[in-house]
This record gives sequence, C-alpha cells and structure tokens, in this order.
Amino acid sequence: MQLIQLPLFKFVDKLSRWQKKVVLASIDVVLAPLAFILSLVVLYERLPTGPFITHNLGVLVTLAALAGVASIALKMPNIKLNAYESREILRTGLMAALVTAALSVVAHWSSLAPSRMAVILFGLLFFLLAVGTRFAMLHVLLWVLRAGQTRQRVLIYGAGTTGMQLLAALRAHDRILPVAYVDDNPALHSMSAGGLRIFGSDKIADLAAQRNVNRVLLAMPSVPGPKLAQIARRLQMLGLTVMTVPSFAQLVGIESLVDTLTPVEPNMFLGRDPVEKTMPQGADPYHGRVVLVSGAGGSVGSALCRQLLKSKPACIVLFEVSEIALYTIDRNLSALVTDGQTQIVAVLGSVTDSRMARMVMAEHKVDIVFHTAAYKHVPLVEANPIAGLANNVLGTRTLADAANEAGVKKFVLISTDKAVRPTNIMGGSKRLAELVVQDLAKRSQGTVFSMVRFGNVLGSSGSVIPLFKEQIAQGGPVTLTHEDVTRYFMTLAEAARLVLLAGSYSDATTVGHGGGDVFVLDMGDPVKIRDLAQQMIEAAGLTVRDARAPDGDIEIVVTGLRPGEKVHEELLIGEGLLTTPHPKILRAQEQSLTELQMATALRALRAAVATGAADEARGVVLTYVEGYQPPDPQIVHRFDALDAPIAVAMAQ
Repeated sequence: MQLIQLPLFKFVDKLSRWQKKVVLASIDVVLAPLAFILSLVVLYERLPTGPFITHNLGVLVTLAALAGVASIALKMPNIKLNAYESREILRTGLMAALVTAALSVVAHWSSLAPSRMAVILFGLLFFLLAVGTRFAMLHVLLWVLRAGQTRQRVLIYGAGTTGMQLLAALRAHDRILPVAYVDDNPALHSMSAGGLRIFGSDKIADLAAQRNVNRVLLAMPSVPGPKLAQIARRLQMLGLTVMTVPSFAQLVGIESLVDTLTPVEPNMFLGRDPVEKTMPQGADPYHGRVVLVSGAGGSVGSALCRQLLKSKPACIVLFEVSEIALYTIDRNLSALVTDGQTQIVAVLGSVTDSRMARMVMAEHKVDIVFHTAAYKHVPLVEANPIAGLANNVLGTRTLADAANEAGVKKFVLISTDKAVRPTNIMGGSKRLAELVVQDLAKRSQGTVFSMVRFGNVLGSSGSVIPLFKEQIAQGGPVTLTHEDVTRYFMTLAEAARLVLLAGSYSDATTVGHGGGDVFVLDMGDPVKIRDLAQQMIEAAGLTVRDARAPDGDIEIVVTGLRPGEKVHEELLIGEGLLTTPHPKILRAQEQSLTELQMATALRALRAAVATGAADEARGVVLTYVEGYQPPDPQIVHRFDALDAPIAVAMAQ
C-alpha cells in the first residue's frame, strides 16, 4: 500500500496553493457535464451514444463553463478540504442551484430543450457529485498524508458538547486518531456520537489495552477542578497520559475558565463578624515614625506593613532573612506608596546577627520595632530544636538588646497561643521569647517592651486554609490530625490592626519601668477544624465523602496528632484579664523569671546551641517554661527521622 502512498504524497506535497485551486476548480468544470449526462441516463434509462454526445456538445461545454464561472464566483477553490463542513456544503448547494438555473435559461433558447425533470435531476446530481467528490478527495488526501506516520490513538473522556467539538477538530488531524468516547453517564453507554462508541469509565483499562491507547483527553470543562484531579490521578495510575481541554466557549471568553477552587474569603470561616469593621484606626502613634518590622516578608509581617502604610509613617524598615520574601514585600509596598510620604527600606539579614541589628537600629534611627520573625511550624521546629530555639529565643534577645541600646521607643513581640502551657518546642521557644521581653522590660531605661499573643491567622503560610485548598484542588483527601481539634482564628487584616492598636496601648506605667505588658487578643470561640474542612469542601462546590455519602467528592482522613500538637489551644497562663480601651484587646497578668533565672537560662541555651546539644536545649525549655509537657520521645524520634531533612532545609 505504501508503494502507492509515498509517490502520491510527494506529488501532493509539491503542489502550490495556486495549483491546488486549479485542481478544485477543474473538478467543478468536469462534474457539471458529467451530471447532465447522468441525469439523462437516469431519466431515459440508456447510455449516451456518440451522436448524442456530439448533438449536445454545445450544452455540455456551456455547462462546464457555467460551472467554472459559478465555482470561481463563489470562491469554491478557496475552501480547504479539511475544513469542508456544513457551511461549505451550503455554498456548494448554492453553486449547484445557480448552474441549474443557468441551464434552464440556456435550454429554453436551445434546440435541445431538455425536460424540466432532466434539469431538476441534473441539479441534484451535480450537487451530490460536487459534495461527494470533495469528501472523497479529503479522505484520499488524509490517506496520502498519513503515509509512514504513526498516529497517536486517544480516548476522549466526556461525550458532551466539548467532546463532540473536540472529535470534529481532530477528525482531519494527520497525527491523532480518536478511537472511542468515555463518559460517566450510564444513559450514554453503548450509544455512539460522531461515529465513535461511548463506553463507561470502568472500561478504560480494557480499551487502552485492546486499542493501543496511551493518552486520554478530558473534555469536561464544567466539572470542578478537584473532580478532574481525581479522574486524572486514577487514569495516571493506569499508566495513561492525561490532558484536559477547555470548552470552545471558554477559549473565546464567552464562559469563564473553571478555577481550581471558587474564591475563598478567610472570614467565611470565622463564625463571627471581623473586628476591623468596628474598630478605630489607631494611626497616631505611628504617623511620621520610623518603624522596623522583622520577618516583614511573612504572612503576619507583610499584613502588618500594609496596615502601617495607612498610618503614613516616615519610614518602614523591612528586616527579612529570606531574599525572595523581602523582594516580594518590598515590591508590593513600593507600589502602594503613591504620595511619597513613606520611605520603604529593605534590609536583608537575620535577627540573630547582633552586628546587623545594631547597625540597622542606629542607621535608620528606628522609633518602633514589631518583632514578627520566628520559626513557627510545629513539626519542623520539633525536628530542629536547635534552629528553632536559636532563632526564636536568642534572636529575640539579640534584636531586643539592639533596640534597647539604640533607644527605640517601643518594642512589640508578636507571640502565639502555643506559648501557653506548650507541648512542643515551637511553643516553648515563644514562651521563652516572652520571658526575655518581660525580663528586659524590668531593666529598660527608655524602651517600652510589650508582647501581643493571639492564635492562628487564617490564610497565613502553613495554616490550614492554604493546606486544605491545595488538598481539595488535588482531589483530596483532606487530612485532619484529630476529630475534635479546635483552634482560635483571626484574619490577617484584623490581627494586624489589633497588633498596631495593642502596641499603641503599651507604656512605662502599666507593668514596670519598661512596660512588659502581655496583650491577649479576643479571638471569639475556637473553631472546630473538621467543620472548617467541611465548609471549605462545600465552598468549592463539592461534597464530603464518608460512610453516609459514599459517592461524595472529597474524603476527610484523620492522620493523628503530630508530636507536640494539642487538641485545644489556650490563650492564658494564669487567671484574670484587665481591659484596655478596645474590647477585643485584653491585658494579661502573668509571672516572669527573675533576672538571675533568665541569665542562667540564656547561658544554658547558648551553650546547647553552640555545641548542637538538642537534649540540653530541650532541657532549658523543660526547666524554665511553666507547664511545658514534652511529647513522647519515641514519637519525636520517629518524626525526626521522617521530617528532619526537610526541616533543616527550611530552618536555614
């Protein structure tokens, strides 16, 4: 067969576009007299003789000329064979009608005068021959062009509108061959569309093996992204390559492309009204000041910087150890500064670098420090206690000492509810950081020290919303550490605004000469994480799959508490809260270490960090942090082996 295909391929390939148009026009010229002869044969049931042809030669030549003129006038040679569809067939019908009408006029004035039936029969045959010839040429052309080429055999998953449009688009492709449809609708099984049979999704493995298919095209743009992800993963497990296509309406913008998830607003899951709508601005303490934010590229740090811009400080110093995070927040804030009243300064450095901290404080004449920089991911810090304690405790002491020496007016530590009776090193390190700040507050001569303690921030890096969103986008499952686990939540915007307000309330008259306030943000009632997971699944337009709903979309899987993780978090160590000018900000009364105890703790911690002694570092937390309950060592060791390489990379 290829002995015929290859020479024809070379011949067709050498034809210019103009030559191809001549061929197509010539076809119409030849078909018109042929259709006339066939119409007479059909009408009179006899083959034409030589004299008959000679007698009607003038009519035949006239028909050929009319067909050529009509074909060129309607631009029939310009129609590509692989684009010959319904509109082009209608144009062919118009050409046949025009030639038939012209034949009627010519026949009326000629001596032949064919009957009306012969004229009608001619028009019909000419139309059928013109259409049939073009389709025949198309298939011959595709047969020629496919000479020696391997065609990619594919399944089309989805027998709806998009699937049928995709099949029509691939019909004339010389390298792709659709072999069957697959659809989850049982009513369509065993039916056919576009010449292809529709099978159920349970037949995919058999179809792939029997028909040599290794690629599946998902033509279901209206199906939610997570559902598509589930289907794709199932097909990939069969060794198939999976590709998805949007609908043609989406491609031209009539319909919007389906997002992985519907937009998720964090305050949807608070279970209360966000506080920022009813709270005062609290801008005066920061107007015209130089404010340094450590960890400025983090979730809370960046939100704090954006809120600070509304107060129009003279300068915001972005102190960040991550280059990409610093670049991102610097670019974002610089784009928001339109009036030139606030200067943005980006400083790349670590809070553990005392030389850098002192230099930054002195060079920029910092007035206020918000210390948000910390390693906060519980499992990672648990697996890397040296890095966590060095950054969170010694880094806090280094930055606070530099602020105190430089005469900074206020130093505000951002703390966490995990510092209250901690069960993990991250929480213990934050409680030690609080004790460091409380210790400095007793001896400070000018700087007012305070701290703000609150729970989880919705949407922050490492929090459950980004994690759940990613898991839902991948088709699940959504992982839950415990059925009853609860957490306090705030949005980034309200946490940042309340932190700024709390910082404005700290002064030297409240606790000690240097302040020492522990502000606690009222975060409402704790939120059950399972309820949050279910709400996010439903917000994505999906359903939870469980024993009651086995056909649901996303499963929630309980994985067990991680080392050091609590079922319920707390916000207070002791009892009793004092009010502040804002109802959502309370002042806690808590014990602190003596100066000797603090010095001893820091000395022991520095020694443990210097020698890399993780057990001695944990011992410091156990000795000096009230209520610290370390997790089971065997569990910690097991998670150390699993998470340590990742944790070390992130800690660096």
